Amino acid sequence: MDNPLISAIALDLGTTSIKAALMDRQGNLQHVVTQPAPTIDMHHERYESNALDYVEIAGQVLKKCLIQTDNNPPLGLCSQRSSFLIWDKTSGQPVTPLISWQDNRGKSCCDRLHASTDTIHTLTGLRLTAYYFAPKLSVLLRENPAWRARLVKGEWLTGTLDTFLIWRWTHGQYFLTDASMAARTLLMDIHQQQWSAPLCKLFNIPHSILPQIKPSIGLNLPLDNGMTLQASAGDQSAALIASVTGNQTEALVNLGTGGFVIRSLAKDTLAFDGYLQTLVYQDADHQAQFAIEGTLNSIAAALAPYPVNDCCIADLATNNIFCLAELSGLGAPYFRNDWGIHFSQSISELTLQQTTALMLEAIIFRIARILEDFHQQSPLTKVYLSGGLSELPCLQQGIAQCVAFPVFHMQQKEASLQGIALLASGIRMKDHQYAKKVEIKNGNHALFEKYQRWKNWLDALLKTCKNSPNKIKKC
Repeated sequence: MDNPLISAIALDLGTTSIKAALMDRQGNLQHVVTQPAPTIDMHHERYESNALDYVEIAGQVLKKCLIQTDNNPPLGLCSQRSSFLIWDKTSGQPVTPLISWQDNRGKSCCDRLHASTDTIHTLTGLRLTAYYFAPKLSVLLRENPAWRARLVKGEWLTGTLDTFLIWRWTHGQYFLTDASMAARTLLMDIHQQQWSAPLCKLFNIPHSILPQIKPSIGLNLPLDNGMTLQASAGDQSAALIASVTGNQTEALVNLGTGGFVIRSLAKDTLAFDGYLQTLVYQDADHQAQFAIEGTLNSIAAALAPYPVNDCCIADLATNNIFCLAELSGLGAPYFRNDWGIHFSQSISELTLQQTTALMLEAIIFRIARILEDFHQQSPLTKVYLSGGLSELPCLQQGIAQCVAFPVFHMQQKEASLQGIALLASGIRMKDHQYAKKVEIKNGNHALFEKYQRWKNWLDALLKTCKNSPNKIKKC
């Protein structure tokens, strides 16, 4: 089928699914193909899957897309951030499983480097947590000295999922990652936009084993499937590019496996009060776009046992119990991985529906608090919601009722695919064709009032437990 209007093809290597799509010259996605991502084996806070399965499924979804056009459109690749592996350079076979960003084996490294938290934050814009590449790799190399030797000799290679796929699809000719993915490793100085010798020394990771850092666009890499890779970026960066990148008065709330709230930063502006500074992408001239980011950890898994689709706005704020709903601990700006699901008092007398409402309230309130912080720093005019969980009317309505600016729901369901396709094609969207304003229906004034009380409760909890983070049950 000949379709000369196709401008790019996009590939998204997600945690739960792998997707591909074609994009036309108006920026619309066509022929979205989705397959489940390889199963993640979870055991004692270790999250592992098979990188070769990712490569195989990625090839399958691309092939199904390409059937729809006789063109050879440029490829844009976006990938889950911080998931990585080690592989043999000669055989191309993985030495380790693909170790997920969710994996917690880097915790001992983070404990060891606790005194260097401020230095790491200054250089990377990030906080020291086990989610990132460097702590996990540091632990692997400390536990396996022979692995370090083979990596230093160049017999083995290590990198994030994008690096592995590009290396395989170029027959080992290119060992690289883009600046946005490198910026999420805790090894890149985001101000110099290169690997940092001080950070490598802190984590005891040899600089020489790291891939080359390239711009996010203008790659022009020929692949063995006949395609040309033009753009590569982290999945959350791609989602922002499709939504609000460059507009400093708008914010994006993406609610998927985890959640993030992000807005673009003016040049030379620093993040504040524990929030993350994110390098969104780097252009062909090595000029970078930055953003500030707040995060919610593992919210999809936290909500999985609950009938969230049955919850409506009227179910919220019917009691005075408060909740934290991040399964693996509070994300930015708090970074309390010792706090998972937590209620202010016993819920033994509550129904499942009432408990579900508390979980949804916690997510609404965390998002509203981040947006409130952003707005106080510099006024916001609009907020856009995207991601699978943003489809829940209860979350849409709840967020809209707790913030002081209009909230819009992105009708385009595949923001990451669209964003990376835009980078690959060079198209710049001038407006949000698929954003629908969230109209507040049957306003629940009690929700906003409970949000104010929840903030006071959280602040008191943070203050009380500040010096005893492992005593959450007593707080």
